[in-house]
Amino acid sequence: MTAEPHTGRQVDPHGHGAEELCQEGSELYARALREGRVHKRDTEPAPCLLRFGLLVPADDDPTTLRPVAPAVALPRLLGSYEEEIVRQRRRSSRLADQFAPLIALETQRASVPSTPMFRVLMGFQRINEAIDEAAGEACLELLTIQPGGRRPPRGLAAALPREQALLSGGGRMRTLYQHTARHSPAVTAHYEQLVGDVQVRTLDEVTERLVMLDRTVAFIPANPDRTVALEVRHPALITYLATTFERLWQLATPMFPQAAVEELTADGVTTRQRTIATLLIEGHTDAVIAERLGMNIRTVRVHIAKLAATLGSDSRAQLGYLIGQSGILEDAD
Repeated sequence: MTAEPHTGRQVDPHGHGAEELCQEGSELYARALREGRVHKRDTEPAPCLLRFGLLVPADDDPTTLRPVAPAVALPRLLGSYEEEIVRQRRRSSRLADQFAPLIALETQRASVPSTPMFRVLMGFQRINEAIDEAAGEACLELLTIQPGGRRPPRGLAAALPREQALLSGGGRMRTLYQHTARHSPAVTAHYEQLVGDVQVRTLDEVTERLVMLDRTVAFIPANPDRTVALEVRHPALITYLATTFERLWQLATPMFPQAAVEELTADGVTTRQRTIATLLIEGHTDAVIAERLGMNIRTVRVHIAKLAATLGSDSRAQLGYLIGQSGILEDAD
């Protein structure tokens, strides 16, 4: 048995389809019905008769074949075809079940907006170009988080035009810094140049850098030195980032346009020193404290020295004990 090229249809070696009865076979079968039997050698041109079971060996003569009654042969042949149809239908059903989730996936993919939800930006120039492009399309709001206590004047100057353009169009701008930014003349001067709805607040610690425009697109760092950024447009992640910003904003202290005055506790300890005291009793080193608070390590040590003098401590170990006994951390709650 061979397969017909391209169609896969089974073909009998003597030249017709496996499911067909050829002319030679039909004539020989009719003769067998008339005569009651035929010789085996007569079936050589029509082997399909044996395959269909239309001729079977005669009981009394092994060299001859007798015909099976058509009324018996036809239902048997039809039954085999019906079984094949059932098998094919089952196979079709299995294929349909297997392809259903794939079709659904393709439909879902086709419905995704043409704008990519994520894009990797390589290098400071490409990152800034993408932010400028997004800022040019924004008109409502700019939210930013700037970790660290200092921003280079060149970076502040580069951001000024796009920030002012948003503000001039009626948008608003809110920025979160770490507390150390309060002592940066460049940062203060930058916001004094802007005209419009601008607010700046500070915290001891903030998340990594964030730039979000109109709550439709956000830019976040993708590596430690911030030379690679991720442009995010996925609605769920945008909502998550915006919620995080709002919660930090509520905890932050106003810096601009009107800065809150740092208050001393009854023991003469500043808010900054209470924060450092918390990190000290958690066991952090001066270097870790400086990194988390965006401060110079020398500044951290100055604050620790002032805290030690205020509490009357002569050593690091004693300072931790006195912090716990003083109640200054309860005042911070």
